[in-house]
Order: sequence, then structure tokens, then C-alpha cells
Amino acid sequence: QMQLVESGGGLVQPGGSLRLSCAASGRTFSNYVMGWFRQAPGKEREFVARISWSGASTYYADSVKGRFTISRDNAKNTVFLQMNSLRPDDTAVYYCVASEVLFATTPDLYKYWGQGTQVTVSS
Repeated sequence: QMQLVESGGGLVQPGGSLRLSCAASGRTFSNYVMGWFRQAPGKEREFVARISWSGASTYYADSVKGRFTISRDNAKNTVFLQMNSLRPDDTAVYYCVASEVLFATTPDLYKYWGQGTQVTVSS
């Protein structure tokens, strides 16, 4: 089992920034593609971003491209999501996820999930 613990969520004004962190334990972190999903009230879980094992390759949903940046520190078993220019429609619970599949963008391909952290964008 891999345990994933997110932190860094909170309330931010439109146009602001937040940095989410996810600490992993229990498995060899560098063996997993890491990613982020989000789920807004009344909506399905939505893919946000993923990063390859070494960090050399990243992929983003169109809705966040150019505003969000995913990164990882394999020495610290941590993945990050830097979120800039936040908008009210970014409001959601954000989940850290892990997969053994490089091109995974659907929830069923991510084996491990964190508990989620709430991000609220509001004035």
C-alpha cells in the first residue's frame, strides 16, 4: 500500500495562488507516475495533471494549462501542484494520486488516492 497525504489547501481570492503538497510513503515513490485530480460539488472527478517517474514529462488538463505546474522531489517522496491565477471554477477537493501507467488520465488507472484537500476560490 502507498499512503498519500495532501496539504496546502485553503481559501484564496480569485487571481491568487496556492501550492499543494503530497507526501507519499509505503512504496518506492520513484516507481510511480504521480498526479492530481479534483472534484467539485455535484461533479465527477476531473483529471488535473500528471508527472512521470523522473519528472521529465508532464501533462495537464486544458482547463489548467498555463496556470498550474506539477513537480516532484523523489528524494523527499513529495509531489507538488503550484496553482496560479486561480478562478472560482477551480474550487474543488484536490486529490493526490499514484499510478503505474504513464499516460493515465482516468480515475480507474490510478491505484492510490489521498484523502483530498479543499481549495476554495472566492472573494
